[in-house]
Amino acid sequence: MAEAAGVPLPGRLKKRSEFLAVRRGTKRRGPLFLLEVLERGDQGLPRFGITVTKKVGNSVERNRIRRRVREAIRTHAAGDMSPGRDYVIVGRRDILSVPFDALKEELSRRMRDNKPVRPG
Repeated sequence: MAEAAGVPLPGRLKKRSEFLAVRRGTKRRGPLFLLEVLERGDQGLPRFGITVTKKVGNSVERNRIRRRVREAIRTHAAGDMSPGRDYVIVGRRDILSVPFDALKEELSRRMRDNKPVRPG
């Protein structure tokens, strides 16, 4: 198991069925991304997935968004993820224009926010 600064890195969601399952969870809207969270019911490592729709620029921009979010999770937000939860981040184009520190803070704040916004 890999670790970043003593915090175990979360697992990854890779299958379409896993992403669709998380859509049934709660949604936390923000200016930079939509965060979908699903309580799995176990105490395993948290898992995350990143998606960016084709409405957001070309493939170069979409991949840059994914890389920035992945790095923000790896360096900063992994410790804020709760065990037994799956997270899907739906990136928006604004992620490219904000400073990286602002992205890390927003992501970390949304991960720590335990109150559900709206069931899916």
